[in-house]
Amino acid sequence: QVQLVESGGGLVQPGGSLRLSCAASGSIFSINAMGWYRQAQGKQRELVATITSSGRTNYADSAKGRFTISRDNAKNTVSLQMNSLKPEDTAVYYCNANGVTTLQPFRYGMDYWGEGTLVTVSS
Repeated sequence: QVQLVESGGGLVQPGGSLRLSCAASGSIFSINAMGWYRQAQGKQRELVATITSSGRTNYADSAKGRFTISRDNAKNTVSLQMNSLKPEDTAVYYCNANGVTTLQPFRYGMDYWGEGTLVTVSS
């Protein structure tokens, strides 16, 4: 069983910064892509940023220029540095691991989600 545990959420003033981190644990052989999604109250979950095992990144337009995603393949961790935060960034942020291969039991191409961490941007 693979578990994703997020940390780093909280309350921040507009213009401030936060860093989210996510660690994947379990009998993991490889993870294709890791990323962050968010869901604001009353809205659908949306992509924030993803990063592949080779380092290729993809950002939502709302995140470009303000957020930076990074990954440590050896540790199966992914982080999201969020700068210049705006009230509209307020949401629950979810970590995702896509295309996961595990050894015990052997499974290929699985998709896992963390439980989410709340980010509130408010003065």
